[in-house]
Amino acid sequence: MKRKSPRGATTSELIHSAHVAGNADVFPEILDLHVPEASTVADVTFGKGVFWRNVAEGKYNLLATDIQGGIDCRDLPYEDGTIDCVVLDPPYMEGLYRRDSSNMAGANSYSAFRSHYSDGLARNEGPKYHAAVLDMYFTAGREAKRVLKPKGTLIVKCQDEVSANTQHLTHVEIINEYANIGFYAKDLFVVVRPNKPAMSRVIRQVHARKNHSYFLVFVKTKKTNQLGRDFSRAISSINRNGYDR
Repeated sequence: MKRKSPRGATTSELIHSAHVAGNADVFPEILDLHVPEASTVADVTFGKGVFWRNVAEGKYNLLATDIQGGIDCRDLPYEDGTIDCVVLDPPYMEGLYRRDSSNMAGANSYSAFRSHYSDGLARNEGPKYHAAVLDMYFTAGREAKRVLKPKGTLIVKCQDEVSANTQHLTHVEIINEYANIGFYAKDLFVVVRPNKPAMSRVIRQVHARKNHSYFLVFVKTKKTNQLGRDFSRAISSINRNGYDR
């Protein structure tokens, strides 16, 4: 019996996982691949709307909210299981969670950075430093799961960071914790910035400077991951107590 040929055509016109580009260039491709047109998409950290600059108006039912408009991504005004897709891009630098506003990232000539990525307010309670970044992602992730429909999509923007001279692979920490709460990591996109990042007051470089970030794509499931749970506990212990290095 003659074997049937698989359907489809050979092409190199594909959506790739790594891009030297801006967020506004990559985000529409993620939507095209993972979010059907006319879906209800809640961008819960909308900010200046940078992600949506190259998305045709009306292609999705966009619900745009942000902390500066009074809606916290950790406490959304949507009913359980009503949203097709949630987009989450909270501040991912521990410098935007400090308790002294004069010492926060994005001061002086970089104030526009702070206005794009946070509410500009110091944090007077809760976890500190990198643990505060993870707490934001983890709490917002649980809230996203609540409002998402079964098999709904969660798109998360994040970046790894060095905090207190310790390397933190934030995207790995998020993936493991989200597996713990019931998300499947379906896809990952790497975004490399076209220009060179700089640092002030450098004496000796000991870690590679981060010039890339991630879009993580998750799907809501009913399953949890014991390995992810154990990993998350270990990371939490390190954040609380530190480790010998």
